[in-house]
Amino acid sequence: MKKLTIFAYLVLGGVLFQITQAFIDNKVFANTSFFVTTKNKSNTQTDFTYAAEKSLEAVVHIKSKIMEDEYYRYYHPFFGQGYYNQPTEKVASGSGVIISEDGYVVTNKHVINEAEEIEVVLNDKRSYTAELLGNDPNTDLALLKINAQTLEYLTFSDSDSIKVGEWVLAVGNPFNLNSTVTAGIVSAKARSINILNRRNGIESFIQTDAAINPGNSGGALVNTNGDLVGINTAIQSNTGSYTGYGFAIPANMVQKVVSDLKNYGEVRRAYIGIHIADINQEMAKKLTLNGVEGVLVTDVLKDGAAKKAGIESYDVLISINDIEVNSVSQLHEQIIKFSPGDEIICQIKRNGNLQTIEIKLES
Repeated sequence: MKKLTIFAYLVLGGVLFQITQAFIDNKVFANTSFFVTTKNKSNTQTDFTYAAEKSLEAVVHIKSKIMEDEYYRYYHPFFGQGYYNQPTEKVASGSGVIISEDGYVVTNKHVINEAEEIEVVLNDKRSYTAELLGNDPNTDLALLKINAQTLEYLTFSDSDSIKVGEWVLAVGNPFNLNSTVTAGIVSAKARSINILNRRNGIESFIQTDAAINPGNSGGALVNTNGDLVGINTAIQSNTGSYTGYGFAIPANMVQKVVSDLKNYGEVRRAYIGIHIADINQEMAKKLTLNGVEGVLVTDVLKDGAAKKAGIESYDVLISINDIEVNSVSQLHEQIIKFSPGDEIICQIKRNGNLQTIEIKLES
């Protein structure tokens, strides 16, 4: 009897051991599965292969050809020293982005300049002569057309929704190295670096640390879905090469300019009819403003859209169509998306009180 009792205890202990071990194994397995899932999710977020493959076929190499006079000195036995000129073909190189399957290509104006012939080379090495449909010096954009069909192209993303810290890829042809992809993040938005040097120049760049070098101009800045976030335009560097700061024109701005160039051959801009300034702490204190958010209306133009809507000098413009504007460049970025006749909803602050005003934009 005693032996049977001992045997029963041993069997029971073995069963309990197996149950406990199974529980531990399941728990460990569950934990392991959890971490694997998290790792896979992280890898998906930082896997750029899809975006690279999608955008490489839609980014082109642009060669702008222009004839320039080169002067050479010579010595004539009767007339002495003189000069003769010899027209020489110069070729500038840059990038462009196909934005439709029937051959519309957007690039920077400075890539084209005064080119007499524009060659567009696709990623598969097919070459086309491009027609210049129009350009806009105030945003440094140009629209080309090549005679081709069923092309791979990029779709515009909503650049207003992109956030600082998001992964982006810069795709282009730096130093004539075709089909180059670099990765980085959005470092800042609505940057103005005074590169256009024009009175009406509109700068509200997306700043990125993805490597951008000479030749990348006119190329694509894309998100991890391979959608067009911006057109790479400039670098800030003491050497002329990449030092960590690249700048792209936001897609929303590009889309409006391209649409106008396609339909009208020029950009039809809308205006509020105000002069504005960034607000700093000293200005806020001097004008007894409640904080530094928004932009200050320093003057309202007579008979302008803002005047007709009831905007006054020293109003603080807080948002346009529910999108906050905290700098002059941010306001320009929003307004350029509209055309004359469009209506916008502005939130302003006057004497510390919030008001909503509807403005019909004018040309």
